[in-house]
Amino acid sequence: MVQTSGIVICLSYILGLLLTAIPWGGFLAVVIGIIGAVVVRRLRLLPRRTPGKKSGSAKTSALTLLASIPHSRIWLIAGLVGLFASFYFQLRVPQPSNNDISKFAPSDSSSQEQLFIVRGKVLSTARLTRSQRGQFWLEATQLDEVTNDSRPAGASKGVSGKLYVTVPLLQSTGLHPGQEIAVTGVLYQPKAATNPGGFDFRKYLQQESTFAGLSGRQINILEENRQWGWWQVREKIVRSQVKFLGIPQGPLVSAMVLGSKAVDLPYETRDLFVQAGLAHALAASGFQTSLILGVVLGLTKRAKRFTQIFCGSTALIIFLCLTGFQPAVLRAVVMGFAALIGLGLQRQVNQFGSLLLAAVLLLLFNPQWIWDLGFQLSFLATLGLIVTVSPLTQGLSWLPPAIASLIAVPVAATIWTLPLQLQVFGVVPTYSLLLNIVTTPFISIISLGGFISALIALVFPDGGSAIASFLNYPTSWLINLVTIFSDLPGNTFAVGKINIGQTLVIYTLIIISWLVPWWQKRWWLSGGIAIALVFLPVWYSVNTLFQVTMLAGGGEPVVVVQDRGKVTVINSGDDGVGKFTVVPFLQQQGINHIDWAIATDFLKNGNNGWVEVAQNLPVKLFYDYAPTAENALTSQVIQKAVLDSKGFYQVSSTGQTINTGSIVAQLINDQLPALQMQVQGQSWLFVGNTKPAELKRIIKIGGLPRPQVLWCSGEALEELVTALQPKVAISPTMQIKTATLDALNKSNTKLFFTNKDGAIQWTPEGDFTPFTQIMENKTSIF
Repeated sequence: MVQTSGIVICLSYILGLLLTAIPWGGFLAVVIGIIGAVVVRRLRLLPRRTPGKKSGSAKTSALTLLASIPHSRIWLIAGLVGLFASFYFQLRVPQPSNNDISKFAPSDSSSQEQLFIVRGKVLSTARLTRSQRGQFWLEATQLDEVTNDSRPAGASKGVSGKLYVTVPLLQSTGLHPGQEIAVTGVLYQPKAATNPGGFDFRKYLQQESTFAGLSGRQINILEENRQWGWWQVREKIVRSQVKFLGIPQGPLVSAMVLGSKAVDLPYETRDLFVQAGLAHALAASGFQTSLILGVVLGLTKRAKRFTQIFCGSTALIIFLCLTGFQPAVLRAVVMGFAALIGLGLQRQVNQFGSLLLAAVLLLLFNPQWIWDLGFQLSFLATLGLIVTVSPLTQGLSWLPPAIASLIAVPVAATIWTLPLQLQVFGVVPTYSLLLNIVTTPFISIISLGGFISALIALVFPDGGSAIASFLNYPTSWLINLVTIFSDLPGNTFAVGKINIGQTLVIYTLIIISWLVPWWQKRWWLSGGIAIALVFLPVWYSVNTLFQVTMLAGGGEPVVVVQDRGKVTVINSGDDGVGKFTVVPFLQQQGINHIDWAIATDFLKNGNNGWVEVAQNLPVKLFYDYAPTAENALTSQVIQKAVLDSKGFYQVSSTGQTINTGSIVAQLINDQLPALQMQVQGQSWLFVGNTKPAELKRIIKIGGLPRPQVLWCSGEALEELVTALQPKVAISPTMQIKTATLDALNKSNTKLFFTNKDGAIQWTPEGDFTPFTQIMENKTSIF
């Protein structure tokens, strides 16, 4: 009774935090508590089954459990705890202080670039970003504005707050925590996601209690302050393991021991494991904690119990300090301490209770972690291992126990984490389960060997390197296995992002299949309903939706046309836009192939985005308006990717019409360039950059048709809107004069700027809707 009441109270706290996604969600927790109290009170009034009397219904057998149901007062208390959790969450939301450095960051990205000198203390070692720059965290203390002659302007300002700093790679070499430095660069405010499925940089920084970034150009070290820190121990371990293993094997072994957040693992390796469904292998959490405790307790099994507990606790604390205070690691360490307490008391630890207690303790420490994806996945995966592995192993009793366990562990973790992954990413790694089963022996060997190597490296670096060298073949085999599976056709399947309602129903089905005997025997029914909940809405949407999306893709118009299951993509942007904008959008829409692709190269030699798209999604028909001598190599790579996916590649010429059924497109001028498109009776025109004099000449001779929808750069916006008078004009930037913007706003043309409004979506039944407005509407609803 007491244990069950404790579970209800703990769950109510977690529920109260989750309900912060809904306005006034805390009061909903109170309502749920009242309803629970009423239901429990009525259930307790029902007649009990008398001993010796047989019952043939699930209802009667359920009544025997009423004695374990907490009293109605507990449910009322639980509702109040949920209300407290929602208020506590709001109280702990990170907010910039009055003199936070973000207050001085220009809010208008179109304003003239202003240099600042920021002084402060380095908080972390430098890491390599995808753009090949060094990145570190800085605790800012002083701010100076820089004049045109590179001298400080006016008095220095005392500031506070943490900064996300990026600098040229050579400038970051040798930086370490504790150094006092001065960084000269451009201060900026982080941007929210501008495209569906895009990365929300602002949200990411807010989770780190950071509200501004600094694009640095130069670093001056003011004071060395070379004090001892755990970063030195980490670097010692990584250097030792990389010495004989090299890259990427060395950093991979270190990441499997310390976690990828504590090791600067190359992005190519990190992405390879994440896309294959092996991200958990790079996350220091439960597996490493169990390994550490197992080794320590095994070595001290002949010692006194106090010695065992002391050594185990010391090992856990050292592991936590080495990996960093990450939510997933903290959860595993707290559960490790619970196991040690059970050892000291000589009592069996309730794993579910320790998991729940660990979650509540961590969320009391930082309630914001409730929305940390790593924390959520770690909690759900561990819950799956606790409650689902045993039934799965029993169901696989016809197999040898070792093989049954090898299969049951990844299946259990997948069952509990997959719905959340679909809600966040909308993508399923097709071969993830099989790959997890195959690679588990390799991951175990590498983790154990890496752990032993790390311990030896702390006292004898060359000895640690020698031990790590024995892991060269297993690590290389693991990388090759993951590469082979990633190169298989259909290695990922885009289901499409499911909404919060679908996610809740699926988890409800999983929970009742765990707790309710009737559903335990009919687990296949729960599975069938869950699959239908995922695929039927996606199937209906794909086969009925007509939508045009203008993605925020930099200086090139990137357009996706969805026509009842047929997909057309026009342009792909420059480096990174294809991989981090186009592909994520298509995947979250449940799109697994492109029917028609049209390349016009508005950026002139900017076709690299197509390489990233074609390598991730097969293209049936690719029309290339853009092949030139300058981008011949890129065109060859695109052509090979298209042909490898059994698609058709065609070089198109200016004036050639492309008819996809839903749209008719034609490049009418390759010098501007200018692309004309007909969509559902609407005329669209995309105009690239050109010299003002040439643009005026073309307009004067009537070289451009009058469209209903216009896309052009900010520099040409006034000329084209005035001359062509479209109903809607879309530009990638707002870098135009205020007077010009005021004049355009007075016209009959509706203006959108993708760098501010985000992606623009249009359907025949509706108006043009910016992505920022869509997100605001979702926020107001939830």
